[in-house]
Amino acid sequence: MTLTESESELTLGDEAPAFALPGVDGETHTLDEYRDHDALLVVFTCNHCPYAKAKFEELNRLAATNDNLAVVGINSNDAEEYPEDSFEKMVEYVEAGEVDYDAYLHDESQDVARAYGATCTPDPFLFRNDDGAFRLAYHGRIDDAMSPDADPERFHMREAVDAVLNGRAVPFAEELLPSRGCNIKWRG
Repeated sequence: MTLTESESELTLGDEAPAFALPGVDGETHTLDEYRDHDALLVVFTCNHCPYAKAKFEELNRLAATNDNLAVVGINSNDAEEYPEDSFEKMVEYVEAGEVDYDAYLHDESQDVARAYGATCTPDPFLFRNDDGAFRLAYHGRIDDAMSPDADPERFHMREAVDAVLNGRAVPFAEELLPSRGCNIKWRG
């Protein structure tokens, strides 16, 4: 396992790159289908990484407690080399209730991860709906627990979501608060 910190080239105010990806529900999901939400949280994640797994519960909580927030998990890992990250295993995680976001999507080509500049799992991007265009409001850690076994004391993403949903800027959005996790498992 290689530990990586997020370092996307997207900057605050940039539009979310479009996507059309298969979900574990058998449907293809696009960025446009979330336009009725005030905010969109796109999290590059996976099934096998202990750092990503440690954030499942908090992401499930964010999805369940914020009606105007869509939480979309995207798994871009090479499933041939990492079978635990296969589409079939993604379905199992959702059916078992371990992952309970608005959508859990498979980025087999890895093109979406590249478009976002995602580097690790989890790598979260929070967007504000600006008259139909999702603009980056915060890219950083979910909370301050920087190892899978640590208990968080501060929930950065909760604070960021609250700010976005209440029409405020994320106060720490320009601070360097990178997420940390396993590197995305690139093919080839």
